[in-house]
Amino acid sequence: MQSTAKNPKEYLDSLPDDRKEAIGKLRNSILEKLPKGFEESMNYGMLCYNVPFSIYPNGYHCNPEMPLPFLSLASQKNFIALYHMGIYADPELLNWFVAEYPKHSKQKLDMGKSCIRFKKMDQIPYELIAELLGKITPEKWIEMYESAFRK
Repeated sequence: MQSTAKNPKEYLDSLPDDRKEAIGKLRNSILEKLPKGFEESMNYGMLCYNVPFSIYPNGYHCNPEMPLPFLSLASQKNFIALYHMGIYADPELLNWFVAEYPKHSKQKLDMGKSCIRFKKMDQIPYELIAELLGKITPEKWIEMYESAFRK
């Protein structure tokens, strides 16, 4: 379900009501809790939160014309997906999140390498997601990203 929306408002307006509310609430948490320095955009048909070129001029190694991605939020066919690259890159953060999840949700954790999937809109652990959002600054993300290439 890749969107052709050109900006976040257009993206939100295009969603069905149940998804609009949940994505809107997650987006508000992101805008409130994500450390200063990340920038919201539309990439890959979803809401993206990147390290802008003003902070990291090298851009994304897969496509240097794009800013360094960190977090994305999307309404997929059967779920809402939150893609958090920090969980993928930092085993300690992943372990923390996996341990905390059952304390915040009755639903079984459904996730891939960086993707957290929410199939039931009324079961999204917003407080836990808000806590997760504040754990990595743009500077820390750049350090983690660059260290992956040095290995």
